[in-house]
Amino acid sequence: MKPSGSELAALWAHHHGELRDPHQVIVQWQQAAATDPDLLRFRVRGRFWEALEATGQTLVVTREYEHIVVALHAARGRPRVSYLRVPHPSGLAVDRRRRRLLLASTRNPNMIVDLVPARRFLKSAGTQAARELGSALLPVSCRYLPGGLYLHDLAVIGGRLFGNAVAMNAVVELPPEGGFRPAWWPECIDGPRGPRFDRNYLQLNSIAAGRTLKESYFSASAATPSARRPGHRNFAVEGRGVLFWGKTRAVVATGLTRPHSARFGGRTLWVANSGHGELGRIVDGRFHPLLRLPGWTRGLCIHRGVAFVGTSRVIPRFRAYAPGLHPDRCESGVHAVELKTGRIVGSLVWPRGNQIFAVELTGAVHTIGFPFRVGGPTAPAKIREFFFKATAG
Repeated sequence: MKPSGSELAALWAHHHGELRDPHQVIVQWQQAAATDPDLLRFRVRGRFWEALEATGQTLVVTREYEHIVVALHAARGRPRVSYLRVPHPSGLAVDRRRRRLLLASTRNPNMIVDLVPARRFLKSAGTQAARELGSALLPVSCRYLPGGLYLHDLAVIGGRLFGNAVAMNAVVELPPEGGFRPAWWPECIDGPRGPRFDRNYLQLNSIAAGRTLKESYFSASAATPSARRPGHRNFAVEGRGVLFWGKTRAVVATGLTRPHSARFGGRTLWVANSGHGELGRIVDGRFHPLLRLPGWTRGLCIHRGVAFVGTSRVIPRFRAYAPGLHPDRCESGVHAVELKTGRIVGSLVWPRGNQIFAVELTGAVHTIGFPFRVGGPTAPAKIREFFFKATAG
């Protein structure tokens, strides 16, 4: 049956109005602007904002299962919280040489999104929107990769981008022109027919970046492949987690439970012992806890003796992976921790939050976060003006 003129007009009006919101267009996702505001409400304890402002940087947090990246910024005592909707965001890395933030999105296909401050391509810096949002982060490129990589952590080493391809038990190089290539893997997956890249045996999930891959360390939930694999409910975790050293490809630290977020703080190697909610250092091949936090510890960055550590809730079906945690006492948030004493300086908690993956300070990428602000005065009309008038495209 031929549609009437009024039906066609209504259909065309509907199509004309679709994908007009800049947030939807940026991430190519129609539901991007429909974020549940309860997920973004937060509470602060202690001197969290003061600790963050002392870094002079912005803290970016990926909340993977809620599909949100949050940016926390403080200047002159004024906090600013902003966000970007991205499918299942995971790893973050700062490319200091190119001055951009790199973000992994771990759905199928996986994506690597490059973000830079908007001022790099402003054509009208004098507008009010440009003055207010000129240092906000905007994507300038996106690379698509097979979802079978199961990307987790990212790290820039020697000016090159690497990521944990958890499904391959390997670290892959991710060149800017696209694609990937295996660059490092532990010796335990070597076999007579070559490396066992066929499935996830180890949960090789983080990179403590050194000057080279050989000077770096990598966390995993197991030291060797077995019939029981990460993801299986009967996969044993207590004390089986390890760190591998890039140079020897062998285990150099043991006794961890589902470790994540290995990072250097000066010459000290720190790691989140997630299954017990701990943060600690590696000394002589063993984990030495500094403190226990209220949740599954994952996401770590360190600045001048202060660590920003993420905690997450325990996903019910993975309760066995957190033998040292009580699920009802876990919370989703970020905690500023004084490494010398183990004292929690302050915390920012999302009461309706779930899982945090990465926590990263932006370093040489000077930014206030994202254009889309939580509870702030930036009106939708100003956002549209910023994208329509202030950027060169």
